[in-house]
Amino acid sequence: MARLKLGVLISGRGSNLQALIDAAADPAYPATIALVLSNKADAAGLQRAASAGIPTAVVDHRAHPGDKRAFEEAMDAELRRAGVELVCLAGFMRLLSDWFVERWRDRLINIHPSLLPSFKGLDTHARALAAGVRLHGCTVHVVRPAMDEGPIVVQAAVPVLPGDDEHTLAERVLAAEHRIYPLAVRLFADGRARVEGERVVIDGAAADAGSALVNPAR
Repeated sequence: MARLKLGVLISGRGSNLQALIDAAADPAYPATIALVLSNKADAAGLQRAASAGIPTAVVDHRAHPGDKRAFEEAMDAELRRAGVELVCLAGFMRLLSDWFVERWRDRLINIHPSLLPSFKGLDTHARALAAGVRLHGCTVHVVRPAMDEGPIVVQAAVPVLPGDDEHTLAERVLAAEHRIYPLAVRLFADGRARVEGERVVIDGAAADAGSALVNPAR
């Protein structure tokens, strides 16, 4: 069976990219990374990809001042040239337009450092601490035009411990991100996850959820 071809979009160091690289290094993993694409030529994640022998590309948003559509069309062309079937946002720090999201509808996923729908946007760990929540975490979701919205695929809960600061909480959440992103990709690659309207339905989720909270099977 052919492995699902991933395109990973990054802007920085690519720690979640590394989690996907490590997962895809196993021949039994049902997905492979066909392209790592960045909007910044100096993104450290590009070197991670190159070291793993993964093709890379740069589409600099600054080369398209005031023309977001041209920037996204250039990204789209790179992804399609590489035969990408599922796009994974991994620290990609540009808001995507409705055009791009709809062009990759239900084939575009993101990982966000909170238990959505709580704490959309930036500074999630500081905001969670300020709110006094007892559980924080991370979410893999299918992307929709509104920021940090879309059907949830996988979530992992992380306890907020006494004495936590933004740094210690962020470290534990990041470790959970590295577990659930490869899991979410596997669910799509195995054909077990599918989008029905504004919900992701997962077949047989309870069997391998582990410490992640996966949408219940039905």
